[in-house]
Amino acid sequence: MASTNRRGALSGGAQPILVLPEKTIRQRGKDAQRSNISAARVVSQAVRTTLGPRGRDKMLVDDLGDVIISNDGATILDEMDLEHPAAKMIVEVAETQDDEVGDGTTTAVIIAGELLKEAEDLLDQNIHSSLIAAGYDMAAEKAPEILESIAEKIDFDDDEKLKRVAMTAMTGKGAESASKKLADLAVKAVKNVAEKSDAEYEVDTDNIGVEKQEGESLEDSFLVEGIIIDKERVHPGMPRLVKNAKIALINKSLEIEKTETDSEIRITDPDQLKSFMDHEENTLKEMVDKIADTGANVVICQKGIDDMVQHFLSKRDIFAIRRAKKSDMKKLSKATGGKIVTNVDDLTSEDLGEAGVVEERKISGEEMTFIEECKEPKAVSILIRGGTEHVVDEAERSVDDAIRVVAAAIESGKIVAGGGASEIELALRLREYADKVGGREALAIGGFANAIETVVRTLAENAGLDPIDVLVDLRSKHESDGKNMGIDVYEGEVVDMMEENVIEPLQVKTQAMKSGIEAAKMILRIDDVIAAGKKETPSMPEGGPGASGGMPGGMPGGMPGGMA
Repeated sequence: MASTNRRGALSGGAQPILVLPEKTIRQRGKDAQRSNISAARVVSQAVRTTLGPRGRDKMLVDDLGDVIISNDGATILDEMDLEHPAAKMIVEVAETQDDEVGDGTTTAVIIAGELLKEAEDLLDQNIHSSLIAAGYDMAAEKAPEILESIAEKIDFDDDEKLKRVAMTAMTGKGAESASKKLADLAVKAVKNVAEKSDAEYEVDTDNIGVEKQEGESLEDSFLVEGIIIDKERVHPGMPRLVKNAKIALINKSLEIEKTETDSEIRITDPDQLKSFMDHEENTLKEMVDKIADTGANVVICQKGIDDMVQHFLSKRDIFAIRRAKKSDMKKLSKATGGKIVTNVDDLTSEDLGEAGVVEERKISGEEMTFIEECKEPKAVSILIRGGTEHVVDEAERSVDDAIRVVAAAIESGKIVAGGGASEIELALRLREYADKVGGREALAIGGFANAIETVVRTLAENAGLDPIDVLVDLRSKHESDGKNMGIDVYEGEVVDMMEENVIEPLQVKTQAMKSGIEAAKMILRIDDVIAAGKKETPSMPEGGPGASGGMPGGMPGGMPGGMA
């Protein structure tokens, strides 16, 4: 509820002091807390039905009529046009989760929303928000320890388990029908770019390019041990196929440089004009000769290539692409071993990259350049095929998730059971911890455990199962049969998730909790919301600017800006 923004006492007939502008909206105390909690929970509820193998999709239509169909939490929230600041903070949870590990965005948002719901119940019991936040802090500190204790190791060479990690990430998404094929591509791609340092591996997923093209089916997607560039050669006279390619990577336009200052050339007869043009042509030819002398038969240029240079390159049977993206240039350098040069004069044979094949191919009517058969490439590409634009878009998001989770599993070397197994085990152990802590903070820790269990409850609801029966059964099995018991949403039974190969990286779980709890605590601590009133745009007089006799902007007649 908005309260007045006039503050201050009257003294000797003095007027009230205006502290805030007239149209400022202000909410304080429990009103502010409940408003923020409600807004955050609305966002959480919006993506809740997308969780799990039986999750549903959302259709998002923007103001231009463009359609996105997805059940990826980060994509859905990114496309939603939200106004409330607390709701935007929940979207940041999904963005953080997506940036860090690439998967678990829906889980993180659900946890954040449920933590706020539990906090609201505790506020109704007159427990102060500071005590709730303190309890949440204690739970957040304990949770990673518990997850670490139930995690299992995964080996870099265990391709089968890594594929299962990728398939788990793709389960329930649009690309699930081809999950085996796409998971295999994701694992191969990640292992290609992984670099070992001491006993650990580092994976820069930016070195994996994902291109998409409609046509054929998802099963026809493939990995290129090199780079795919969505460009065609600049001149039809150039060879379409180059074998044993020597590749020059140039970060400079191949054309006559313009002078920094304006200049003028006075020509008095045709011979002078011809001489000038011949000189320019010779300069461009010398540029091509320098490139050819290094042994290069392929040129990838980040900037423009002059028409005359294109002609000379084609005469030398050199394949060339212009205006390649900066990110593609970096990937090419890693894939081919070439060095990006900024001056043709500095180019040497040692700077050239190598590839077995460089070829321009037509894929679904679009020309694309494939640079493949690279020796030990540290950058690779995946080309995703599919029947429609929406199919390949969703498959691209699924493959991106798969790549990120495989990378997370390799980097951390730890995995946990999926299907709600790790959440139930965590909730049980947190309740034991709460009993030891005691006090009002213990209630907040118990609320944290309830919020974590909501992930399992949601999995069951989305599969059409009774969530109460599922939770009771899972708790019982965890106390008797172990930490890996989860819900098989297809059969409605409690089974060992590790045996069923439903596996997730430890990093996805820990990050989901960190992101969710930090956002929940931040929203919970807010007890005063001051929102400025929207500024009104001054109305335009009839007849357009200046119709009233003054200058545009409402200035009086005379000089612009009211100057006399």
